[in-house]
Amino acid sequence: MIKLNILPYHLCLLCFPLLVSSDCEQENKFNDNHKALKYKLAAISSLLIASAVGVSLPILAKKFKTLHPENDIFFLIKAFAAGVILSTGVVHIQPDAVHAFTNPCIGQSPWGDFPISGFITMVSAMATMMIDAFATSYYKRLHFNGKVNGDEEMEGEHEGHVHVHTHSTHGHAHGSALVSEDSESADHLRHRVVSQVLELGIVIHSVIIGISLGASGYAKTIKALVAALTFHQFFEGMGLGGCIAQAKFKSRGIAIMVLFFSVTTPIGIAIGIGISKTYNENSPTALIVEGTLNSASAGILIYMALVDLLAADFMNPRMQSNLKLLIGACISLLMGSGCMSILAKWA
Repeated sequence: MIKLNILPYHLCLLCFPLLVSSDCEQENKFNDNHKALKYKLAAISSLLIASAVGVSLPILAKKFKTLHPENDIFFLIKAFAAGVILSTGVVHIQPDAVHAFTNPCIGQSPWGDFPISGFITMVSAMATMMIDAFATSYYKRLHFNGKVNGDEEMEGEHEGHVHVHTHSTHGHAHGSALVSEDSESADHLRHRVVSQVLELGIVIHSVIIGISLGASGYAKTIKALVAALTFHQFFEGMGLGGCIAQAKFKSRGIAIMVLFFSVTTPIGIAIGIGISKTYNENSPTALIVEGTLNSASAGILIYMALVDLLAADFMNPRMQSNLKLLIGACISLLMGSGCMSILAKWA
């Protein structure tokens, strides 16, 4: 009786690798490639429009006085967008990375039981902080050196002239204006670094999404993903657009950043379509690459959302001194993260 009870168990152990291998090698089974291609082409146009509209809205909102970055309502928009980005990193990307690294199709992994996804996310967040700090420092030094050189030239031009200030408060007002100008310039530099690093993290994730969707041959899966990813890209674009709006880039710089974000996912889909016949999403190499990039992207987005977006705004003296604005920002943050988290059910 004992042997009879143990035998099925051993048979299951012997059969399990075969079942896993079968699942890992399964490609284009029960697929409708023609129907799937139609959905992929629809996804390219849908995601392109959603991305462009989402990232452009906060930038165009600057034209309206009510939605200008200096107004209170812009803090609420940014809190909503930061919640979207935080949820993207924690609820969407990080679980996907864990799933990729723990997929049985990888086989015997060299890292064993080590939580490699969390480790890469941690390293990515620290690397983002370092890049953030060094880039800000570099641009500030560049700006300061340029200003010093400019002041020296002005001194040379005015050499030999005598300046008489008869008004007792004139010198003080002039100094305050310089301090205010320096502070504003520093904020602009900071926002520019934040928007560029944030776009890097979002773009990495967008490429992975696009390739995965484009390489899939399951029409039913693609159909469900298109709607969810459309909202996903729209909200994510709003978060990035808010940062770009505050950075005050020139028109050309804004256009490049908007275009780069808008076309990344469609380009990823096009690449996925091109490699769909040879690409196996369950191959060990594909899973490891996907897990690594997703983990790195999650680290970037989590750091940016918490440190550069939320902490910077929630600790802002303007928000700290306005209880209604603080409560409104908290509600907006919960709404943004909540909406994005709900989308994780489908994408």
